[in-house]
Amino acid sequence: MGNPLKQLAGETAIYGLSTILARIINFLFVPIYTRCLTTESYGVVTEFMAYIAVLQVVLVLGLETGCFRFANREGTSPKAVYSDALAAVTGVSMAFLALMVAFAGQIASGLGYGGYENCIVYVGGILAIDSITAILFAKLRQEHKAFRFAIFKTIKIITETTANILLFFPFANFCSGKAAALGIAAAELTPSDVWLLHFVSPTPDFSYVIFAIFVSCIVCGLLFLPTLIRFSFEFDGRLLKQMLVYSLPLMVAALPGIINDFLDRILFRFFDTGSEAWRSSLGIYQAAVKLSVIMSLFIQMFRFAAEPFFFQRAGDRESKALYAKVMEYFMAFCALAFLGVMLYMDVISLILGRDFREGIGIVPIMLISYMFLGMLFNVSMWYKLSGKTGMAIYITLAGLVVTMVINMVFMPRYSYWASAFAHLASYVVMFIISAVLGQKYYPIPYRWGRLAMIFAAMLGIYGLSAGIDSLLFENVSIGASSAGSVIARLAVHTALIAVYLVLAYLIVRQKPDKERF
Repeated sequence: MGNPLKQLAGETAIYGLSTILARIINFLFVPIYTRCLTTESYGVVTEFMAYIAVLQVVLVLGLETGCFRFANREGTSPKAVYSDALAAVTGVSMAFLALMVAFAGQIASGLGYGGYENCIVYVGGILAIDSITAILFAKLRQEHKAFRFAIFKTIKIITETTANILLFFPFANFCSGKAAALGIAAAELTPSDVWLLHFVSPTPDFSYVIFAIFVSCIVCGLLFLPTLIRFSFEFDGRLLKQMLVYSLPLMVAALPGIINDFLDRILFRFFDTGSEAWRSSLGIYQAAVKLSVIMSLFIQMFRFAAEPFFFQRAGDRESKALYAKVMEYFMAFCALAFLGVMLYMDVISLILGRDFREGIGIVPIMLISYMFLGMLFNVSMWYKLSGKTGMAIYITLAGLVVTMVINMVFMPRYSYWASAFAHLASYVVMFIISAVLGQKYYPIPYRWGRLAMIFAAMLGIYGLSAGIDSLLFENVSIGASSAGSVIARLAVHTALIAVYLVLAYLIVRQKPDKERF
């Protein structure tokens, strides 16, 4: 296969094609969402997405990672592995969808969204289809069919994008014109006036975003139909039991982890400073978090390629040293992403609508939080590779406790600032615990000194940029200063990033030939 690091980088890049496209398009929609939606409506979108993220972990049953583990085990049929996984996830997902449809009215009323029962059904459909296709996407990753993975993901993204554009612009304008012709307000239109109102509202609101995602999931599911038709199922009940014994602890462990990531969105309803306007605070918070997309984007790209890579290299004699080297490159790129966002924040912040910009102060906190999340993924591979997946539960529960305590204690006073620092504290705690346990049960020779130097270089360059700005460009900002002053400031920041690149290269420079991978 050649250089394993090059293989990992290559697959990361391919997986990243679709992931980058998804995040970029999602990022490009932020100006639309933050201008066409109110802060309250965007907050509702954020709340629904939090529920989706948490519930999908449950419905997949941890079998994505379980498939990688058992499909690489000698004497086990990969066909049986994926047959068992599909059967289990499909059964659970369809039962869940049936319950969502049956109790849509009660759920909508309980959440305070009476009249939006259709959105509850859409969420059920999104979760069911995404959970089933998650196993099929895992199969593509196992077979190194990165291009097909990227193509399917891209089609799904394009479908969601098209649906959003059609709803927010042509459809909304059509409803407005129709209402004007009838001499009524657009909100008074009924499905008898416009057929599509059976599914969404006549004016832009959160239902547009949820419905667009639902449509894209349906299209993605249809893409896999030929694969399912050709697939010869090979069910093995005994193997499924073994897979569930391995995978369910991962699901249980991932559940506190994903709750940890999204708990703050749910707690806004109960603990935000302005409890009567918590949806508005949540919308502002989510918009600011979106500016951290570059860091979370790289982490997601890396995870897609790294998880099967780590398993397939586990038997190699130099695998642990290789994993340590991967961590160094990973952290160097994360630091570059941090600087790339923060040193061009004047430009990037213009993406948000004016009502949403008050939250950009939390962006550096979220960037560093995601950086630790990525490092946590690296150091947590020890319990997956050693089969001690039960340990993950205690690690993630520790992080969840930190998140919960900080949000419940400080959110009533500091709103989304508490949420940002809760993320950082939680990821740092989990990282430290996982790293310590990993060195005990599955020691990997991480060069902590090098990693600390990368982190110090990142903070040093960021601090230097802030110092230079205060001395030379204190009152320079886009829209309020001459073009020359703004260009000079951006040029200085670009030079500082170049300095970081040199420092990072010196820190992680290649070792002598005999120690190269």
